[in-house]
Amino acid sequence: MRFTRALSAAVLLLGVAASPAAAGPSPSASPSQDGGAPTEAGTSFRTATEIEQGQRATANGSAGDYLYWSFPADAGGRPTVRASARLPETHAPQTWRIDVYDGLRRRQACQWGAENRTAAADASTLELACVLRTVRAWSEPWANDPLPGTYYVRLTAVRLPTSDLGVPVGAEVRVDSKDAGGAAAVDGSLAEPLVPGVAVSSGKDDGGGEDGEDHGAVLSAIEPEDGWSSGWWSDRWVWTGAGAVLAALAGIGGYTLTRGSGRPPRVPPTA
Repeated sequence: MRFTRALSAAVLLLGVAASPAAAGPSPSASPSQDGGAPTEAGTSFRTATEIEQGQRATANGSAGDYLYWSFPADAGGRPTVRASARLPETHAPQTWRIDVYDGLRRRQACQWGAENRTAAADASTLELACVLRTVRAWSEPWANDPLPGTYYVRLTAVRLPTSDLGVPVGAEVRVDSKDAGGAAAVDGSLAEPLVPGVAVSSGKDDGGGEDGEDHGAVLSAIEPEDGWSSGWWSDRWVWTGAGAVLAALAGIGGYTLTRGSGRPPRVPPTA
């Protein structure tokens, strides 16, 4: 009887231990769906589709529509925006244009690149590019320098003939950035990056608002991989440290060469 009771208890314990494994993972523990590349574009600044740098975004639209995307750019980076348009089989010559705006919605000029091109009647694709100036951590209020924050890309066709208005087209956008290094570093920085909703959020943090309630200001959900102002380290620190070491060695060497062999020799008195 004792052996039977012990065997029954062991079987019961094994059943209890095996029950969670048999039940399988709970819904809350299931892996989240991986957000793929965006396949839509916004129609205005407020509805711009957010993309990360290095991510390829596609969209379908109609000729004559404005297509908007937004991406983050931090100080010290030089963003490069590339866009391509897929045109229908038959169309008249079309001119496409790409514009880039900063967080203050100021249009930023391209250093180089084909920001507007005209597609011939037999062209099936059209490629555009815009290399911006290096994003600065701080700038004068009157200057139009690119500052850290959210940037907007607008792609559209201009000077379209009436026969091509509304025909289906496809678009593809990709943004990459190159680190400019310490040569682009400046003294000073912004208090906050220029992203949508940051002014309202800062006001709430400072106790702004009459009733003190959260009105739900929505900040931009995109930011650089290492966070904003991640470019505080630059090769300028290396050159500063190397210069300090060389200056110290030069001082030691100069002192060694000029101090002589020590006290001058004693001259015996003359008789």
